[in-house]
Amino acid sequence: MTLHAIIIGEKAKEPLHYVNSVRAFQGKGLEGDRYFYGQGTFNKPQLSRDVREVSILPYETLLECNRRLDSMLDFLDLRRNLIIKNFDASLLEDKVFTIGTAKLRIVRTCPPCRYLSRLLGEDMMQGMKYIGGYRAVIVQSGVIAVGDEVNYIQNE
Repeated sequence: MTLHAIIIGEKAKEPLHYVNSVRAFQGKGLEGDRYFYGQGTFNKPQLSRDVREVSILPYETLLECNRRLDSMLDFLDLRRNLIIKNFDASLLEDKVFTIGTAKLRIVRTCPPCRYLSRLLGEDMMQGMKYIGGYRAVIVQSGVIAVGDEVNYIQNE
């Protein structure tokens, strides 16, 4: 598994952008991202902040989503932070894993929402049904860069 892209954006509803590397902070998220600053669409007090630190999307999701919708969306449109090639969630479930010098842990799936459908004018509920990605928390702060390998840690 290899990190293909890093996507962040400072404020809710604004366009996101690619970066080559990012600092990941335990308990906060990715520096420069809207959820790091508490500016994300879903940073409402009644929602658990810890599941907003990082979102992960398998690289292959975009192709399947575009096939389902007969569209030409980009990873930026799907609004997930880390795009991982050859992603295998079964290897990472209930495990701490590394990307660069950061350690992360998946906490739940990241299903598509109606907000994304409204934003894109596409039926993202259908386009990303069962393939919306995952949410993760940062277990140890570190630096993440495009091209980093994703490795799970056996006994942590």
